[in-house]
Amino acid sequence: MSDNIIQLNQELIHNELKDLVRSSVEETLNALLDHEADELVNAEKYERSADRKGYRSGHYSRNFQTTAGEVKLKIPKLKGVPFETAIIERYRRRECSVEEALIEMYLAGVSVRRVEDITEALWGTKVSPGTISNLNKKAYEHIETWRSRKLTGSYPYVFVDGVYLKRSWGGEIQNVSILVAIGVNEDGCREIIGAAEGMKEDRESRRTFFVWLKERGLAGVRLMIGDKCLGMLESIPEVFPDAKYQRCTVHFYRNKFSATPRNKMKEVSMLLKAIHAQECKTSAKEKAKQVADKLREMKLTSAAKKVEDGIEETLTYMDFPSQHWTRIRTNNTIERLNREIKRRTRAIGTFPDGQSALMLVCARLRHVAGTQWGTKRYMNMEHLKELDLQNQSDIIAG
Repeated sequence: MSDNIIQLNQELIHNELKDLVRSSVEETLNALLDHEADELVNAEKYERSADRKGYRSGHYSRNFQTTAGEVKLKIPKLKGVPFETAIIERYRRRECSVEEALIEMYLAGVSVRRVEDITEALWGTKVSPGTISNLNKKAYEHIETWRSRKLTGSYPYVFVDGVYLKRSWGGEIQNVSILVAIGVNEDGCREIIGAAEGMKEDRESRRTFFVWLKERGLAGVRLMIGDKCLGMLESIPEVFPDAKYQRCTVHFYRNKFSATPRNKMKEVSMLLKAIHAQECKTSAKEKAKQVADKLREMKLTSAAKKVEDGIEETLTYMDFPSQHWTRIRTNNTIERLNREIKRRTRAIGTFPDGQSALMLVCARLRHVAGTQWGTKRYMNMEHLKELDLQNQSDIIAG
């Protein structure tokens, strides 16, 4: 009985059907092109007519990608009238939309291999790595324009930090630092205002970064928030003399934990947080003295000294509206971005150079800012205006 069963070659049948469909699509499209040409010329091939508007002059071939596969179109050449076809216009719109989609996928963090798989599933063919590379170059041009744009208006609050990535340099793997700045504008919205490569987080890199921001129009800076480093402390008064400095309280805590035994970490953490839970700067300073005394009682002399020496620069935020305190006393807004950048770059490993690292970081920054931040208000800047009015009233009254 089994000898009578007919065996079918499924793959052969599938290929034959695909070729049949592709041939049918190719024949139909070319017939439509000929029909469009006849309508434009207002006469069929070899027809003598007084109403003729032009003449045929052969054709040229053009590949056209369809879900049935790649077909070859014979595009008519016309004399006396331009050949315009709805088919080619649809192709151009599709080509543009696919290109934009590929760039968006890349900026959203989709790997090149995954892009190839997605395009094959949706478009019927894989996009080559070379095509994706060319699209990335186009994307980089847009990113560089965005990165170097002029800054307008005022940015009262600016968060600054650096993220370290790996790059290949002279056959060795070295760190490359990408400095990032986030500004809060007068409307209370966050904005990526700067990203640049720095060999390391030193004074010269920071100063160059700040000067670049100022040359692009950064103005109205009243408070800069970041981790403590010599480059930050020295460059701010030099480039932005009217701006104050706020040391990130989280980084301040971490610095004290380095001088704290693990079994006392929880208690020390509660003591430090109590300083920044005070209602004003005067109370916070008094609390800091009490905490330092307590730490000495716990035999943590080094931690106590660090608190006394560094507490002042962590309390600058208290000179600003209390409604803003939780936002401006830490660098959390930029730390979250740094984690997102490292997540995106983890699969890449080592970059060939600092420029490629910078471009990918900027691509991710731009994507996050555009899709997650938008025009959402991060804080109400009316509170800052109210504080200014109150300060002016106090000066007049005094």
